[in-house]
Amino acid sequence: MKNFLDSFINYITFEKGLTKNTQNAYLSDLSDYLDYLKKRKSSLFLLTYKEILFYLESRKKEGIKVSSLSRFLVSIKMFHRFLIMEGYTKTDPTINLKTPRRDFNLPNVLSRKDIENFLDYLNDGNEESDNKLRDSAMLELLYATGMRISEIINLKLSDINLKMEYVKCLGKGGKERIIPVGKKAIKAVKNYFERVRNIKFPDKNILFLTQRGDKFSRTGFWKIVKKHIKKAGIYKNVTPHTLRHSFATHLLEGGADLRFVQEMLGHSDISTTQIYTHVTRERLKALHKKYHPRG
Repeated sequence: MKNFLDSFINYITFEKGLTKNTQNAYLSDLSDYLDYLKKRKSSLFLLTYKEILFYLESRKKEGIKVSSLSRFLVSIKMFHRFLIMEGYTKTDPTINLKTPRRDFNLPNVLSRKDIENFLDYLNDGNEESDNKLRDSAMLELLYATGMRISEIINLKLSDINLKMEYVKCLGKGGKERIIPVGKKAIKAVKNYFERVRNIKFPDKNILFLTQRGDKFSRTGFWKIVKKHIKKAGIYKNVTPHTLRHSFATHLLEGGADLRFVQEMLGHSDISTTQIYTHVTRERLKALHKKYHPRG
């Protein structure tokens, strides 16, 4: 069974191109699964779906969360499909197994007041360094569009149209989407263009650049958010993705249609977007409890 596992890891590494962290997650999940089968002296090719259910049930009794059980089943399903694809077997014992329903964690969002304080701090005029003008443009655009970190750090000059007020974004799976941009974000980007970008790096193609003219890494972008959040006096756990969550939540709170928000976020499945309806409901309940006399 170890040889089959090694072949599978090679497949997801060199053919699927999965990241090292994902490879390690599959290796950990499947090593545990195969150890279980070995102890029970179960044949990998004569398994039934009931035996896999017994395995998942045993993990559940150990206190494993539903989210982890879902991941285990995804790993097992992919492994058995690989065995069929490679001609090692003709039957898939996971074919009728559905992924367990996952408990969702509500995304962390900032209130509108926190967002205003954060972005107003960036535009307060007390310090207009090149870096702050750039950071203001990046973070105004991030909140205005709800883009992912990877999307905003890869934006090219040709991707933003300041006159028509939209940005062209290449999302997951190479899917392109057009996102409108508000006037405040457009103003911040224009300031960055006119006073920094076009002067220091006129020949570069990437929109937002470091002091040395390099493209930002995810870590570098994250550090900028952390630095400015702290300076703005907001003592909460905030990441660049928090601004994406806040973008979606504030749109829905303002009455935006769920399908519109799905399109802006680039979600292929609307069920992914629906989590933000839970966020708005939870916030309404919290406000009711706080302000209603019998809350």
